[in-house]
Amino acid sequence: MAQSRFIIGSRGSPLALAQARMVAAALEAAHGWQSGRVEIVAVKTSGDRIQDRPLAEVGGKALWTKELDVALLAGETDCSVHSMKDVESERPASLRIAAMLPRADVRDRLIGAQSIWALRPGARVGSSSPRRAAQLRRLRPDLEILSIRGNVDTRLAKCAAGEVDATLLAAAGLDRLGRGEVGAAIELEEMLPAPAQGAIGIECRTDDAATAELVKAINHADTFHTVLAERAYCRALGGTCHSPVAALARMAGGEVALSCELLSEDGSKRLVATARFPVGDLDGPADLARQMLADADPSIRRLFEGE
Repeated sequence: MAQSRFIIGSRGSPLALAQARMVAAALEAAHGWQSGRVEIVAVKTSGDRIQDRPLAEVGGKALWTKELDVALLAGETDCSVHSMKDVESERPASLRIAAMLPRADVRDRLIGAQSIWALRPGARVGSSSPRRAAQLRRLRPDLEILSIRGNVDTRLAKCAAGEVDATLLAAAGLDRLGRGEVGAAIELEEMLPAPAQGAIGIECRTDDAATAELVKAINHADTFHTVLAERAYCRALGGTCHSPVAALARMAGGEVALSCELLSEDGSKRLVATARFPVGDLDGPADLARQMLADADPSIRRLFEGE
């Protein structure tokens, strides 16, 4: 492998490619490789092709990963780079998340107004995220939530054209695209983020120890452990893209502190919890998820039954 190219598989969107370039640069710096040693191959995913319907209606988060998985398992790429927010919590046993870069800003940004409260009565807000829709409806039941999809530029253009009054985008994605000045940050006390928001993951074949060792050199341990805790929480819920779930884990005093939130679709019912776990404990977050479901209002619990 010392003389060969190292090949990263990535979605072809501007944001995905920017994130793949971050991983490539980190690998080249960590191993003293010559610039260009890491090659990025753009893979067209179903999620990129299907833009006219919410993800939940056409296959969920797997639409972002399945073509990348095929290329990786076929040996056409050495690893895949993902926005961890878009990676389903159940993954094939033949693949493993081997590393993550340091997590970026986990907040959402509102485009079209300075705050949720500054939106005009009955404002139309574009979002295809059940989590964002439920959180907005909880805070502002008067808002009209319209489903819009597409990459960052597409959504910004729809807002600029007046198709919607406002939209929400992840702060991390805007920052990585050099759009750090766009939008007003929504503080975590108002809207807890999606699980794994702001994290970039690197996935390799489970049996490829050499690649796992290479990417381990750029792993950010705190991000890795906190995001895995959030994913364990989601996995135990059994939630899909239909399910309004928010979760954020942070390191605190040598432990993982997890804050999480379940909502009904209309935001009228909400269940929140916080807990602390030892680093590497994934059973604790899973147990918390199951307990929250048991305690949840039926309007919340039904969103996870039979998933």
